[in-house]
Amino acid sequence: MGGGPAAGCKRSQVTVWQGRSMDARSWDDGTWTTPPAAVVHDGSGLLVTAREVSDFWRTTSYGFVHDDGHGLLAPFPDGTAVEVSFVADLTEQFDQAGLLVRADAEHWVKAGVEYADGAAQLGAVVTSVVSDWSTGEVDWVGRTVTVRASRSGDALTVRARRLRDLLAAWKRETAAPRLAGFTKK
Repeated sequence: MGGGPAAGCKRSQVTVWQGRSMDARSWDDGTWTTPPAAVVHDGSGLLVTAREVSDFWRTTSYGFVHDDGHGLLAPFPDGTAVEVSFVADLTEQFDQAGLLVRADAEHWVKAGVEYADGAAQLGAVVTSVVSDWSTGEVDWVGRTVTVRASRSGDALTVRARRLRDLLAAWKRETAAPRLAGFTKK
């Protein structure tokens, strides 16, 4: 199973947590699921330009499958966490940035901020053969956002916050259902 930033991340930085220690990873440690249109190293950050109409999505009421999104994946061992910070510079329908945790093409979670229906939405797509999308509107366009996924066995906990949110450090917590596909190594 791998985890890491997903498409649209601008000025992103990824950090991997093991226990109480933090380990910043090089962007070169990951492998793209599908290479994006452009990738530019910007100091410790990464500027990513997604290919048009690329995405991750499986079936549901829309009846189509997209498995050509851009996820920069690295191993995601049990008992660790990965987080990515990015500027939510999202202006077009379905522009998105966040994290992707993927066991295989039919078992994955993507979580972050997506511009949909005229507003920024904090959300997650949980996929176990079919995708389930949950969102909630947030006023985070142009702000620095951090999304963190923590793995415990086959359970995944995802949290997100805006930079300088001191009152509520984590805006929303989404615990993914236990997915058999996430037990793969």
